[in-house]
Amino acid sequence: MDSAKQEGKNIGTVDRKKQVLEAASRSFALFGYKATTMEQVAKIANVGKGTIYTFFNTKEQLFDEILIGVISEMKTIILREVDHDRKFFENLFRVLDSLLEFRSEHELLMKLSQEVRDVGTPQSQEAMAQVESVILNYIEHEIRHAISRHEMRECDPNIVAFLMVKMYIALTSEWNKYHEPLTKDQIKEHIRLFLEDGLAIHA
Repeated sequence: MDSAKQEGKNIGTVDRKKQVLEAASRSFALFGYKATTMEQVAKIANVGKGTIYTFFNTKEQLFDEILIGVISEMKTIILREVDHDRKFFENLFRVLDSLLEFRSEHELLMKLSQEVRDVGTPQSQEAMAQVESVILNYIEHEIRHAISRHEMRECDPNIVAFLMVKMYIALTSEWNKYHEPLTKDQIKEHIRLFLEDGLAIHA
């Protein structure tokens, strides 16, 4: 096979794999992990089921590759929003706002969250745990950075990161089930009240 034909074959293979991944993303977003089948993905992608198996041996493998892409997007958001010329809490609010907006608008993550609540599918639970760990790892790293700059007092970064994420999610999501939604400024005011005022070193 000459190089032009080989290149054309490679491009076709890449396009088919992308087609399969896009179809799988739609299927997982529509039906969740548990109800998605390779047959559904093949139908949405308009390819034979055998085509999927040339790239992915199992549904789990296909799902994992999609999740890697989602996590990569989240890390890109973090890199975009963090500016170490700003104070820790300014960066924190910018990143959490952007990540939670991404999470609330991302159809796959919304469906997986629903599946975790309603069914408790282990793969969905693991996926959402991985998503949350991206946020936790970022905050832990930034807390250590803030401590080294004497912007925050000594604390356990793992515990404080956990509290920050849980408080933010509680105020942006859980609160709304029983009360009028809080504005972003109200959320930030309460996080500052309980965390920033207690952790920050004031000049």
